[in-house]
Amino acid sequence: MVVGEMVQDVQLVVLGAGPGGYTAALRAAELGIKTILVDTNPKPGGTCLHVGCIPSKALLHAAEVTDEAKKAATFGLNFAPPTIELDKLRSWKESILDKLSGGIAGKCKSAGVEVMTGKAEFKDSRNVRVDVPGESAVRIKFKHCIIATGSRPVMPAMFDIGSPRVMDSTGALKIEDVPASLLIVGGGYIGLEMGTVYAALGSQVYVVEMTDGLLPGCDRDLVRPLQQHLQGTFKSIWLNTKVTKLEADGTTGVKAYFDGKDAPAEQKFDRVLISVGRRPNTDGLGLETTQAKLDDHGFVVIDEQCRTSDKRIFAIGDASGQPMLAHRAIRQGLVAAEVIAGKKSAFDNRAIPAVVFTQPEIAWVGLTDTEAKAKGLEVGAAKFPWSANGRAHTLADPTGQTKVLFDPETMRVLGIGLVGPRAGELVSEAALAIEMGAVLEDLAVTIHTHPTLSETINEAALAALSRLERQAKRETTTVS
Repeated sequence: MVVGEMVQDVQLVVLGAGPGGYTAALRAAELGIKTILVDTNPKPGGTCLHVGCIPSKALLHAAEVTDEAKKAATFGLNFAPPTIELDKLRSWKESILDKLSGGIAGKCKSAGVEVMTGKAEFKDSRNVRVDVPGESAVRIKFKHCIIATGSRPVMPAMFDIGSPRVMDSTGALKIEDVPASLLIVGGGYIGLEMGTVYAALGSQVYVVEMTDGLLPGCDRDLVRPLQQHLQGTFKSIWLNTKVTKLEADGTTGVKAYFDGKDAPAEQKFDRVLISVGRRPNTDGLGLETTQAKLDDHGFVVIDEQCRTSDKRIFAIGDASGQPMLAHRAIRQGLVAAEVIAGKKSAFDNRAIPAVVFTQPEIAWVGLTDTEAKAKGLEVGAAKFPWSANGRAHTLADPTGQTKVLFDPETMRVLGIGLVGPRAGELVSEAALAIEMGAVLEDLAVTIHTHPTLSETINEAALAALSRLERQAKRETTTVS
C-alpha cells in the first residue's frame, strides 16, 4: 500500500458521475447498496450536463428564439434584430448547469451516496485508486464497479495545430466570441447543432462533409427538409469534400485547404470547429489490470446485463459502445444497479430514440430506411407531410414529415422518423409503440389530440392502412 493512502471498503464504486453514472449510483443506493460515486469534476453531471447535451440545448433555444422572431414577420409580427449580450447568455447557460448539478448532488446526499472527486485507476479486479486533488490518495476496495466514464471529442492530429482558434465541441460551447466566419469540419449532429447556434448569433457558417450528405446514415427523407433550411441559414455547405490541412494564419484566423469540386482550394476563417466524432474515456483507467476487455474502438465489451468479462466490473454509457446517447446510459445504469442487487434485469430494449436538435429537429427510433436498404430488408413505408397538418401551419412551419416503416406481412411497426419543429418531443410515442410491439392499427385507432403535431403519426398509419386496403381490393378484383 502507498504511504498515506486511505482505504475504503464499499459494495459498489461507480466511476463517472454523468447521467448513466449518477442514475446507477442512486438506483443502487435505493436498493440498499453502499455506493461511492467518483468523478474528476467536483460538480456531478458529466459531459452531458457540463459540456454536452444541456449547454448545447440551452444555446439552441436561444437560436430558436431568434429564428422564431424572423419567422413572425410572415404573419405580421415584426421584431427588431436581436442584440446579443454574450456575457448574459453565458451566465444564463452556466446558471442552468449549476442548478442541475446542485440538484444531482442533493439527490446523492439524500440517498446516502458518497461523492468523491478525483482521478480513478484500477489496481486490480477488486481495487481502484483515486487521486484526490490536495488530499491523500484513496484506495477503494469494491465488491462491484460500474465504469461510466463517458467520452470526449476526437481531435485528429492533422487538425491539432496548436491554435486556440481551432475548437472541439467543448470549446465551441464556451461561446468566447462570435466569429465573423466559422468553418465546421463534419456534417454530423454536433456540428450542425453548433452551426445553428453560431449562425443565429451572427456568424457566417461553412460546413464541410466528406460524404455525399449531411447526417450520414440518417434517412434521406428526414435530412432533406433540414438541408434545405440550412442552405438558407449557413453560408455554404460543401459535400464530398475533405479538409486536407489547417494552418494558423498569424493570430487572426486559420487557413483551411480543401479537396472537393464545389469548395475553394483554400480559404481563411476566424474559427474552425472540428466535429468528427467522439472517443470513449477508457484509456488510462488501468483496465489491463483487470479481466475486462476493450474492442478495437476502445469500448468496453459488455453483455446484455452490462457486465464485462470481469464478473465484478460493469460498463455503461459512452464507455460501452454505440449509440453514444445519454438516455441509453441512463437505462443501462438502472440495469447494472439492479443486476448487482440480484434482480433479474437486462438491457433488452428494442429501440433507442435519437434526436438532432437543429431547426427543424430530426428524430427517429427503430429501423431506418437507410438501414433497411443496407440489410436488403423488404419493408412497408408510409409518409405524411406536415403541410397537411393544421398545427404545423399555426406554428408557421409546415415543412416537416412523418415516416413510418412496418413489416408488410405482420403490420408491426419497425421504425418511425420525424422531421419538423418539436420532433424530439414526439419520438417517445414512437419508441413506446416499437417497445410494445405495436402494429399499424394501434397507431391508427389511438385518438390523438387535435390540433397537434402528434396527429401526423396517426395520419401516417392511416395512410398506410388505406393504401394496403386499396391494394388488397385491386388484387381481389383482378382474381375475380
